[in-house]
Amino acid sequence: MNTSGIKMFIDEPPITGARIKVIGVGGGGGNAVNRMIEEGIKGVEFIVANTDLQALNASKAPIKIQLGNRSTRGLGAGSNPDTGRDAALEDHEKLLEVLEGSDMVFVTAGLGGGTGTGAAPIVASLAIELGALTVAVVTKPFGMEGKKRMAQAERGLAELRGCVDTIITIPNARLREVQENITVMDAFKKADEVLLQAVQGITDLITTPGVVNLDFADVTTVMKGRGVALMGVGSAKGPDAASKAMREALDYKL
Repeated sequence: MNTSGIKMFIDEPPITGARIKVIGVGGGGGNAVNRMIEEGIKGVEFIVANTDLQALNASKAPIKIQLGNRSTRGLGAGSNPDTGRDAALEDHEKLLEVLEGSDMVFVTAGLGGGTGTGAAPIVASLAIELGALTVAVVTKPFGMEGKKRMAQAERGLAELRGCVDTIITIPNARLREVQENITVMDAFKKADEVLLQAVQGITDLITTPGVVNLDFADVTTVMKGRGVALMGVGSAKGPDAASKAMREALDYKL
């Protein structure tokens, strides 16, 4: 049988990596995303969502979602989480559109204010609804920000826990314990840096080859439906670098 004129076509799915998105919600989340973009985190797509139009316009993120234009007119949520929540619900279709197709979504926010506290649980719920591995990386307020803001943060944190696979919480008050004489501005910058480390530490496992290579399925196994997580940061060089870095991470002050 002459088969020289026969060509076989085998349909194979395109080889693609995990699609990872980071969405900064509210002012604190937007600041954290700006820092991540400045530091050049690779392999992720950046989004910001806010009720404050001025903050959105100042963002470096390529995708910007204004929340609650009809209800807030671009003026922010006035430190009211209910307003932030309603704004996210008002524009949930926009959020679904930008989150669609994600394999993993990081929701980053500063809890205690209006938009981050109220809208972050809505954003996280939508990401879960779309089937994405959803991780929240959030900060709690400094003590100097007042009891009301701290109480709002605790309520927002409790709600967010029920909307994500894993949540990493950074208590900003600890930053001042670690560096007693740190200025207010430097403290907020340090908080952004810690949020960056949390996101980059996880995304690098997926996108950057290492001595021990992990893929997205490995990360999913560890983080899917796990609840509260702790983060430690450690680095070392030279002999026994791995064990030294591990000890430093276990002793991480935050």
